[in-house]
Amino acid sequence: MPTESTPSDEQLVERAQRAASGDLRAFESLVERHQASIKADCHYLTGSPAEAEDLAQEVFIKAFFGLSRFEGRSKFKTWLQRVKVNHCLNFIKKRKGKTLVDVSDPGVEAREELRVEAKAERRLDAEPERARISRVLEALSDSLRIPLVMRDMDDLSYQEIADELGIGLSAVKMRIKRGREEFRHLYQLDAEGGAQTAAGAEAAGRSEVE
Repeated sequence: MPTESTPSDEQLVERAQRAASGDLRAFESLVERHQASIKADCHYLTGSPAEAEDLAQEVFIKAFFGLSRFEGRSKFKTWLQRVKVNHCLNFIKKRKGKTLVDVSDPGVEAREELRVEAKAERRLDAEPERARISRVLEALSDSLRIPLVMRDMDDLSYQEIADELGIGLSAVKMRIKRGREEFRHLYQLDAEGGAQTAAGAEAAGRSEVE
């Protein structure tokens, strides 16, 4: 996070746009600042940890060549998220050889209790919890995981997600609702499984000592 002694994203973007050919210092600072979150998001969006690093690098390459067209109408982080989302969606479409199927459920409305718990998101910085959340997200289907990550991690609006995915607004709401419910269910199962494994290991340890 920028401080009084470090330049903001906007300042770095301006420097990068005005930099002489071959001077990558400002852009490299932007990469260093955002690469961890972009790599993590590529992982969560695609459900492909093995591809996350390459995808993140490709996102920054696209950002570098598109930086001259960035007009500052939004924050650089927001613009970079759009580049990442588009690139990851293209990757998923190529992997599956098809686009996401539209579904219709006009009666679905997003409710606060359907959101993924904020404390679960904050736990992303804790290694065991980050690994658990990663496993759970990877277990979700693309049609549920992608809109869920776009909404609850990238903080895109329902309409923005609908536009990005090319599906109806009601379908987006339904998928996010189902995604949150499935996430909570799988997260609880994973937590219970971990507790059982730990208990079993502890019992085995006691047996060896005895």
